[in-house]
Amino acid sequence: MKSLIIVLSVYLISVQGVCQVRLPRLISSGMVLQRDVTIKIWGWASPNEGVTLRFNNHTFKTIADNKGNWSLGLPAQKAGGPYQMTIKASNEINLKDILIGDTWICSGQSNMELTMERVKYKYTTEMLHAGNPDIRQFTVPDKYDFINPQPDLEAGNWLPLTPGNISSFSAVAYFFAKALYEKYKVPIGLINAALGGSPAEAWISESALKKLPAYYQQAQKFKNKNLIKTIESNDSTVSISWYKQLNETDDGLINNWNSPLLDDAGWKEMNIPGYWADTETGLLNGAVWFRKEFDVPETLIGKPAKLELGRIADANAVFINGQWVGTTSYQYPPRRYGVSDTILKKGKNNITVRITSNSGRGGFVPDKPYQFSINNEVIGLKGTWKYKVGVIMKPLPAQTFIRWKPLGLYNAMIAPLIKFPIKGVIWYQGESNASRPDDYGQLMRTLIEDWRMKWNQGSFPFLYVQLPNFMEPAATPQESNWAALRQQQLNTLSVRNTAMAVAIDVGEWNDIHPENKQAVGQRLALLAVKNVYGEKSSVASGPLYQSMKKEGNRIIVTFSNTGSGLMTGTGNQLKYFAIAGANKKYLWANAIIKDNTVIVWNEEIQHPVSVRYAWADNPEGANLYNKEGLPASPFTTDK
Repeated sequence: MKSLIIVLSVYLISVQGVCQVRLPRLISSGMVLQRDVTIKIWGWASPNEGVTLRFNNHTFKTIADNKGNWSLGLPAQKAGGPYQMTIKASNEINLKDILIGDTWICSGQSNMELTMERVKYKYTTEMLHAGNPDIRQFTVPDKYDFINPQPDLEAGNWLPLTPGNISSFSAVAYFFAKALYEKYKVPIGLINAALGGSPAEAWISESALKKLPAYYQQAQKFKNKNLIKTIESNDSTVSISWYKQLNETDDGLINNWNSPLLDDAGWKEMNIPGYWADTETGLLNGAVWFRKEFDVPETLIGKPAKLELGRIADANAVFINGQWVGTTSYQYPPRRYGVSDTILKKGKNNITVRITSNSGRGGFVPDKPYQFSINNEVIGLKGTWKYKVGVIMKPLPAQTFIRWKPLGLYNAMIAPLIKFPIKGVIWYQGESNASRPDDYGQLMRTLIEDWRMKWNQGSFPFLYVQLPNFMEPAATPQESNWAALRQQQLNTLSVRNTAMAVAIDVGEWNDIHPENKQAVGQRLALLAVKNVYGEKSSVASGPLYQSMKKEGNRIIVTFSNTGSGLMTGTGNQLKYFAIAGANKKYLWANAIIKDNTVIVWNEEIQHPVSVRYAWADNPEGANLYNKEGLPASPFTTDK
């Protein structure tokens, strides 16, 4: 009998645990609910259980369905707070510090995901003084699922903007929210649902992917969990084996090449920054060791230092005077290391860097800082270094990034959000689709329409960033996938209630993650001011191509969004216009501003048919702006 009682007690406790009213992660203390629309609150309870919600001196009631799902629609609210909310069924949940304001989905790939922590050296003062409890962020966990749209997130909470929390805020989203709050003083909620490297198709639902058969078939393939396990297991085995062989056969590790006493007289020399593929060593993968001596004056001894090693392809470990200082496991992050005040010594010091390259060109990325900073004094590290190959390896076979496949991110990172009313979306993505730009326009139209249908909020605003300038500038007009994708982004403006921030002047030729996130966030905010908050007279973007007409050997180009007028951003002459005849062979063109149009010509082309502007991976020097200081979008008049 006693055993039966114990069993029944355990059963009742379990049932009570299952049946208790439960809320999704988004519906939690500190949340920012969307103003001026019906607010949906939903969750789970026992089947057919009554649920009572109290909010802002009003009570709302409903009954869960036979599967335990319930939802309530609260009347539209004005901006304000903080409020409390109580949800009660067989148990009670109390939510605190709720604000009513404007909530934005912040999505895309790494340039949206990139946090203020990553750009803290550029925005040190900004981070020290950041503090606004009316700006909050919810970070969606990075997950994928190919089987079903998920009803909830496995983790996440709302964080207010404080000096302690700002490091985790999306940098673009932070500057966007800051600009809007300063103008309107309305609470801003940011739902950060972005993942580095993700292509657009990963964010589209299964029903919408049916319009894109090739991507739909990929999504079906990865519903096979055994296939995913096999791929991940094989990739892991190959990677572990590659790095095991690398480390076990690297002469530098075997013979302690990081020792400051090492005799490196026979090592080759190389000018840093640069890539060893450009030296007599040629293109190889594996481990290469670099060493340099530098002097430290007595006045700087005993003080902490900051070491900057630009960017390095791919991974690196750093030693100073034989002591380990730091490591970075992949190529993208800036190399910044704190150096203890006990490591440097008076006079000669040694720095040793082990670089491992698993594919492509290894070395020190040019046009970046390579230096020590001590008490506002700088010790430069550019110039001649000694180097020696530790081990040569075959390139590491490419990995299969399952999380980037079609559908997976929508199911796990977007589907759990779609019941939560929003103001709109800010989107920064495209780099991962740049190698296949032709279908990007269709992908984005599909994605925008898909999200709007799923949210069931009409044509909510969708504001996005055009790809910035990146890679080596081109000396002559040529084809460019990045330019072609920018054109697809420009064409996406034909979708209702969209707007685009141009960023070709705030990128970095040698970094796919440019640090100037302030300009990007502020330009997105300008778009919101005009297109979302209704200030139609404001100028929100730079000139956008509108039309062209031929007059003799010249083409006259007309633009929208000219603001107070067109101008040359830098210098006295417009740059980066190209013109072509019927053969479509583009030549650099003369271009002048006249009557708020641009006249383009080249004396070698008597019968021009088309014009391009800023058509390159990195259109360095492109300088058409409006007088409000916003850059013109790249474009081609080719159909």
